[in-house]
Amino acid sequence: MARRPFAAGAAALLLALGAADYGAAAAEGPGEPVPRIDLRVLVLDNGGPATAAIRARLDGSGTPYTAVDLTDRARERIDADFLTATDTTDTDSTDGGRPHARFQSVVTPDEQPAGLGGAEADALADYRARFDIPQVNAYVYPSPAVGLNWPEEPGYTGPLDGVTAKLTKAGRAGPFGYLSGTVPFDDLDPETSESYGALAVPLADPPEGSEYTSLLDAPIPGDGTDGSLIGEYEHDGLRDLVVNFGYNQHQAQFRLLARGIVDWLTDGVRLGMSRNYFAVHVDDVFAPDDRWDTQHNCTPGDHDCGAEGPGQQPSPIRMTAADARYAARWQRNHGFTLDMVYNAGSGEMWKRQNGGRDPLTDQLVADRDAFRWINHTYTHPYLGCLQDVSVVPWRCATDADGNTRWTSRSTITAEIQRNLDWAATHGLPVDRTELVTGEHSGLRTLPQQPDDNPNLGPALRDTGVRWIASDNSREPRQRTVGPARTVPRHPMSLFYNVGTAAELVDEYNWIYTSKADGGSGSCETDPAATCLPAPLDPDTGFTGHIAPLEARTALTHVLAGDPRPHYIHQSNLAEDRLAYPVLKRVLDDYRKLHADNTPLISPRQRETGTELRRRAQWQQALAAGQITAYRIGDTITVQTAAGANARAIPATAPTGTTTTGPDGGTTPFGAAYANNRSGWTTPDRPGTTLTLNLPH
Repeated sequence: MARRPFAAGAAALLLALGAADYGAAAAEGPGEPVPRIDLRVLVLDNGGPATAAIRARLDGSGTPYTAVDLTDRARERIDADFLTATDTTDTDSTDGGRPHARFQSVVTPDEQPAGLGGAEADALADYRARFDIPQVNAYVYPSPAVGLNWPEEPGYTGPLDGVTAKLTKAGRAGPFGYLSGTVPFDDLDPETSESYGALAVPLADPPEGSEYTSLLDAPIPGDGTDGSLIGEYEHDGLRDLVVNFGYNQHQAQFRLLARGIVDWLTDGVRLGMSRNYFAVHVDDVFAPDDRWDTQHNCTPGDHDCGAEGPGQQPSPIRMTAADARYAARWQRNHGFTLDMVYNAGSGEMWKRQNGGRDPLTDQLVADRDAFRWINHTYTHPYLGCLQDVSVVPWRCATDADGNTRWTSRSTITAEIQRNLDWAATHGLPVDRTELVTGEHSGLRTLPQQPDDNPNLGPALRDTGVRWIASDNSREPRQRTVGPARTVPRHPMSLFYNVGTAAELVDEYNWIYTSKADGGSGSCETDPAATCLPAPLDPDTGFTGHIAPLEARTALTHVLAGDPRPHYIHQSNLAEDRLAYPVLKRVLDDYRKLHADNTPLISPRQRETGTELRRRAQWQQALAAGQITAYRIGDTITVQTAAGANARAIPATAPTGTTTTGPDGGTTPFGAAYANNRSGWTTPDRPGTTLTLNLPH
């Protein structure tokens, strides 16, 4: 591990914290100054899924860490020189040096990780005892070495699929206080063991000076007692978090518990922050969507669909005024607001084709303040290259010289601006900096269009667009397009071209079953897809498989702290109203599992874009070694190198922390969320000092 010296000319953000226990035990004697403890986690990694999961959570929240590969023979040794230093230029005593702990906490694969030598283990234990450094043992088999009986009489070792664990009083009062009390373990496939672990009870007669406190329990099968799955073990002057089950970063039980594991690991004081987000965009509002043809297994209107001619095109799908009223009422009843992504020109065309009346538009305009609104262009044209549909799949049309023909800048500008003008005329509260193009067109679309439309960026500048949506399944990373940045969105498999559950199941079966089962067989050739073992039942496939799966997938994004919005289409709010059972399940499951102190955050598109940009800048600054953060007693200092990528600093501190302003007055630091307060802090200028006071 290369250590980068702190860059000269750094700006410093000082977080002066009130009295706290963390680090207080580090002074060795009355003459030794209070030590410096860096806000950085040490992860001793053996390549297993448990340590990988914790690393993923640290990455996601922006908490800096140093990973050491225990399987690498050329790695640095874990010794006193690696773990500590003496700052001879920073002293408050006569001995000329301040002890310097390089890590605030440690993650290990288990209590005695293979690959860590005996001398290294001793050095780590000495370091932890000296500076009061907590350690998470990522996956441990219960034994007296961690304060537990062996998992037998009573005890259990085996699969944990479908188990509902429960927080103890200590768990709810401690690091997992953001949860309501229960933690269900995944059971996605009854034929596969997905979770494995052990249940054991604390030692009845622990060694003197040691204590095990269970934080998460589950019933021991065939026994009337509970066994521990997570607990805190204090021994020999050390604090360990003991986890008795295996997991990976994608499992719901880990994502539910990850926040508490990191809070325990850092004593609730760290760089980085996280929220749980859920926003849903409804595309094509005011426009009709083409309907899936269950006979021809394609969508009439698509250039590769052979179902054409009189009587062969099913009627389009479009919300009614009753659907609009239901949407507004559903939102009120469920405490959630949808983002209506609208095409006003398509609605005007519908009105002209239907005698000049459109009850849907009238109803949505009347309820305009009930929703959030996003520009989707006036008529939903394809804004990339001009499409040559004489071949399947389509290709970009070219001129006589072989140059790609592009949708013009004036066309793109007009589509964006006319939609904004219509919104202004009808009083829709639209943010002109946000845009979703039809089918995310204009952005590169592989394989046919590997580059953005060169006219897109200038058109975005013409119309003041700063945030343009992209498809997360194609482009999960945010990037720059002219003056704008992309906001990746998660597609939901409710399909734009279905209005009923039967249509959805039919198309779902076509995509996700083998040719032998009557499907397209695309799932057999696509390495990213998995074929269904058998076609879904038309009567039960939606409620029994599709809706639960979509809700579970969305909830895993939420629990990972992913701010990217999900998107559906107006057709999903029409006819059978397929979106509502899925959205309701996400909201109900989340609220059932979480305490009131951890609400869902539903950001606007611009807010999501800002969050993603800040995260990227912060990660770049960490990777470049431009951030130094440490604690000395009650003061945390975050130093940002001159010219650092990060414009804002994410931090987390205990609930009750306040900021002292220049006038001596205090205000709450950050925002209350989960067990603590957190937020992005932007210094006014280099050298700004921010004083935070912890509650006594």
